[in-house]
Amino acid sequence: MSLIRIIILTLIALTAFAGNSLFCRAALRDAEMDAASFTTIRLISGALILYVVTRISRGSEVRGNWLSAWLLFLYAAGFSYAYVNVSAGTGALLLFGAVQVTMIGHGLRSGERLQRWQVVGLGIALTGLIGLLLPGLSAPSISASVLMLGAGVAWGIYSLRGKGVGDPIGVTAGNFIRTIPMVVGLSLIMWQGHSLSAAGVGYAVGSGALASGMGYAIWYTVLPALKVTQAATVQLSVPVIAAVGGVIFLSEPMGLRIGLASLAILGGISLVILKKQIVNDRLSS
Repeated sequence: MSLIRIIILTLIALTAFAGNSLFCRAALRDAEMDAASFTTIRLISGALILYVVTRISRGSEVRGNWLSAWLLFLYAAGFSYAYVNVSAGTGALLLFGAVQVTMIGHGLRSGERLQRWQVVGLGIALTGLIGLLLPGLSAPSISASVLMLGAGVAWGIYSLRGKGVGDPIGVTAGNFIRTIPMVVGLSLIMWQGHSLSAAGVGYAVGSGALASGMGYAIWYTVLPALKVTQAATVQLSVPVIAAVGGVIFLSEPMGLRIGLASLAILGGISLVILKKQIVNDRLSS
């Protein structure tokens, strides 16, 4: 795969990931759709498109497992309900911050040791997260923050469980398909609060089929061409893309608090990841 193609596909995948935040926020805020319906349509749409991709891909078949499917469902549901009361950029920042911290925490638990600058980076990131959540006029609601952080932890664990699988598209398709009874159950439980509109359904299908289904398919196509650190680092651009998209397409404000928190969280985590790669490169040379 050529370098130009790798760059283009990576940018498309990252934009798709950020698009999930924009689609969800637009559906819940502008189209007045309820979170349960958005989650249901998103995951079913994602399951359908991934099933089709799996069928037409050579050497790929529907796989997955129920534990990963539950984690995927918890991520998607927490994501949707959080976006009822949080902006696109702030939500993406909380989500990806939680994902990276979860994965770094797993590494520490598995015996990895942080170097001095990695400790500094992790401290900066946590300080930025705390600063974002401190009470104030521009602080996101506590309930929405907890839901989004929980969604990030679920997605982080889901990602760790899927690390190194032989057929990531087939496994992802199987996990999406297994969430269908879960989201149907969620919709039945929350049926009294259902609120559907043509625009909301369109946003949910776009999130599921395009930003999730096709986005994951493209990401897993380009992922083998990226180093682990490169893959982790470029994903930190997603909150920035989501924040810019929120300003342009949703007229959301970009306040000083989220700007400073973004620099601290993304900069701190980048320092942890990049420092780890430098150490690994020296050990392998």
